Amino acid sequence: MGNETSNNEYLVEVKDLKQYFPVKTGFMKTLPLKAVDGVSFAIKPGETLGLVGESGCGKTTVGRSMLRLYTPTGGEVLFDGKPVDEKSIHEMRKEMQMVFQDPYSSLNPRMTVEDIIGEPLDVHKLYKTKEERRERVLELMKLVGLNAEHATRYAHEFSGGQRQRIGIARALATNPRFIVCDEAVSALDVSIQAQVINMFEDLQESMNLTYLFIAHDLSVVKHISNRIGVMYLGRMVELADSYELTMHSLHPYTKSLISAIPIADPKQARASKRIALEGDVPSPLNPPSGCRFRTRCPYADEQCAKEVPEFKEVAPGHYAACHHLDKCN
Repeated sequence: MGNETSNNEYLVEVKDLKQYFPVKTGFMKTLPLKAVDGVSFAIKPGETLGLVGESGCGKTTVGRSMLRLYTPTGGEVLFDGKPVDEKSIHEMRKEMQMVFQDPYSSLNPRMTVEDIIGEPLDVHKLYKTKEERRERVLELMKLVGLNAEHATRYAHEFSGGQRQRIGIARALATNPRFIVCDEAVSALDVSIQAQVINMFEDLQESMNLTYLFIAHDLSVVKHISNRIGVMYLGRMVELADSYELTMHSLHPYTKSLISAIPIADPKQARASKRIALEGDVPSPLNPPSGCRFRTRCPYADEQCAKEVPEFKEVAPGHYAACHHLDKCN
């Protein structure tokens, strides 16, 4: 059941992705809300890239724009070396799927589980007979830990964790190579979160899947990801290997996020200092000039207000966007 990839080093490449939404600000006046403003990264086959940041920083918009659920304002998305555009997206939908954030609203209440999971098979005509379709649906249900007798039930008859499993089975129906997990465990209990994350890892191993894992919880992302990207107000501020980012983060925003992870050991917790940020996230309708983090950064100066910091490689495989990395570290 494993997927084959071509000789490209990266399965998915995002280059200078921009997603602006027009917002009415008065009579006949509109302003662009810059939800994503020039984000670039790449994901290797079989890798998990974690994407973290505060609410409203543009993480979900990145995932949706990559799959063209939103049409990007600018930039380019490549899948296996081929551009993802309006012409190619229908065929590429088989290869790229999404697990949505809310298992309560992402499933159709009027459809049985069999129809929900079988819908991608219908759209892409991936079966010849009704028996073949049913066999494939039952195989997918077994894969995500659901019983065959659940097939005739409706979504409201299941718990949150089970509903998320239905969503995962639906995403796996077309045998994709790349899945965007958009806060797939945020709405679940901690114990169910662990089960679902372990299932994601098992599926990745057995089906050679590649994930973009979007979440709020840095400790969850740290556990599942090979590399982690940190976003702030529509821009990427740091990207590095999972261990490197948590142990040797460079950007002041990343440092504050990591200091907020709870520590189980009381002695260590008392000794560690929490880096508290002042103020709130500025509006993406009217972001600060230069570095967008400068209004909350303790190291900000005039240069930060004038120039946008370049997102550059500071150490091998470690990227950051800050004018004052020497002061921060």
